[in-house]
Amino acid sequence: MKKIFLSFLLIAFCALQGICQSKHTFAITDGAFQYDGKPVQIHSGEMHFARIPKEYWRHRLKMLRAMGMNTVATYVFWNHHETSPGVWDFKTGNRDIREFVKTAQQEGLMVILRPGPYACAEWEFGGYPWWLQNDKNMVIRSKNQNFLDSCKTYINQLVNQVKDLQITHGGPIIMVQAENEFGSYVAQRKDVPLADHKIYSAAIKDMLLNAGVDVPLFTSDGDWLFEGGTIKGAMPTANGETNIKNLKKLINQYNSGKGPYMVAEYYPGWLDHWGEKFEKVPEDSVIKDLEAFLKDTVSFNIYMVHGGTNFGFTSGANYDKEHPIQPDITSYDYDAPISEAGWATSKFMAIRNLMKKNVSYSIPEVPAQIPVVQLPVIKLTASANVLEIAKKQQPVLSDTPQTFENLNQGHGYVLYSRKFTQPISGTLHLEGLRDYATIYVNGQRIGELNRQGNNFSCAIEIPFNGRLDILVENLGRINYGSEIIHNLKGIISPVKIDDHEITGSWQMYKLPMDKVPALTSGNDNTAGSPTLYQGTFNVNTIGDTFLDMKTWGKGIVFINGINIGRYWKIGPQQTLYLPSCWLKKGSNSIVVLDQLNDKKQTEVISVKTPVLDAPIGK
Repeated sequence: MKKIFLSFLLIAFCALQGICQSKHTFAITDGAFQYDGKPVQIHSGEMHFARIPKEYWRHRLKMLRAMGMNTVATYVFWNHHETSPGVWDFKTGNRDIREFVKTAQQEGLMVILRPGPYACAEWEFGGYPWWLQNDKNMVIRSKNQNFLDSCKTYINQLVNQVKDLQITHGGPIIMVQAENEFGSYVAQRKDVPLADHKIYSAAIKDMLLNAGVDVPLFTSDGDWLFEGGTIKGAMPTANGETNIKNLKKLINQYNSGKGPYMVAEYYPGWLDHWGEKFEKVPEDSVIKDLEAFLKDTVSFNIYMVHGGTNFGFTSGANYDKEHPIQPDITSYDYDAPISEAGWATSKFMAIRNLMKKNVSYSIPEVPAQIPVVQLPVIKLTASANVLEIAKKQQPVLSDTPQTFENLNQGHGYVLYSRKFTQPISGTLHLEGLRDYATIYVNGQRIGELNRQGNNFSCAIEIPFNGRLDILVENLGRINYGSEIIHNLKGIISPVKIDDHEITGSWQMYKLPMDKVPALTSGNDNTAGSPTLYQGTFNVNTIGDTFLDMKTWGKGIVFINGINIGRYWKIGPQQTLYLPSCWLKKGSNSIVVLDQLNDKKQTEVISVKTPVLDAPIGK
């Protein structure tokens, strides 16, 4: 009787832990993916657990299944888990990678893991921790030993979390990516010998294997970039390729004349920058491409199937010939089939209908949409001048302005301040601005400089005994391209007025905004001065909502202590997504930082429908 009872307890424990699942196999055999010894076509959709509140993971995965997918792919962002040097978090909130992977398995999905260590993904610094730049002997994304040692530490930490969740151990992880889109980096860094690039990428592959990865490895690149991106021992896949004949030709060339054939990133939408139009991809072209993949047994991963949100300071940036930086908007909606708030779009339904006609497995019903509400008008009852708040702390003193990194600060804002004992006037030159600054003389705003718009100078007149204040914001580190190695923030070169370099007696006040600022009652608010607003509001009915920021200038919003992201009047995004799981019945708090504060604000309103594609402003 005792043995029977113990057996019952063991079975119950296993069920609770999700470890008594039937073990499956996955392999690449005879040029094809095989699941339990039978050929399988991978129908994958990408979503990033770091961009979704943990409370919504299951809902989004159910949506993925209801669209007809059998696999979920996800990046792992190194800087999301190493929260400060040597401090690792794989457990709290949306950092709980094991829970995400296990939830995917419970929902009947295979998992593709994309650990980097470089991810890109329009994520801050492509996933690298910002403080890597403080090691002057380190060269990122290279065979540099200091960098490789850091990568090894990260990979070992990550794999320790998920190695038992590989399909070889009863979990759902079927494949792991080695590096990411390395071929494009090789093409952009022709100053580095190809042999050196190959030493680096091979080292990353070996680190994954040595850490305990024992499922197939793969690479993903544009197929015209396979020469630099492929790694011996890892299966090549193509990004953005819709010409199946070309896809097969190039994979054959780099994979011993055989498949399997996979488009690791198929784009149903595209990324979006502040100050540029919201990108959309037509539904009919998506259906045409996916139908061709299905009929020709080409496996695919829809990037993104659900984009989610760049909460806090997690959004990255790009650049082009006209813009030294193109910061990404807070929303990562991506015009994806599952919207930022988890809604089934027309594109979703079209893909679902296509999959139902072309797959043999059952596709579940679409889960109910999370309720949406419009909150009562949120009244703002207190305000404070950011310049005055900053100056209550002890400044860092230096003869020259210091970068964020030198100040040991990764994100947010830094106030650079200097007193002038003699009057001076002319043109202020801030060529080293990284990235956005508002300029004040004796507390009055006299300019707005912006690296995105190539605006690095303004007229200035500082009187006797006057004070110059420069409030600088980091708009997100570049996440793609050769400029990723130049990612310092703040003021990185001399400040000049005309040809005169301003040195001596600089004071720097750190405003990382990693925690919600504490305000007391009061109303220190002048139009044109950077201002913090505070309010409380009651919620009777919980639901998702969208804060309408179109009448505001530029800043960030905290709800119940959580930074839900940036807003900026130039668009195209005008609303901020507020998930219901971050609201509570009864009293809630809001804090808004508006760096421009062109007019005094008294309230914040919400709407039920997001605005992500408004006309571009200034």
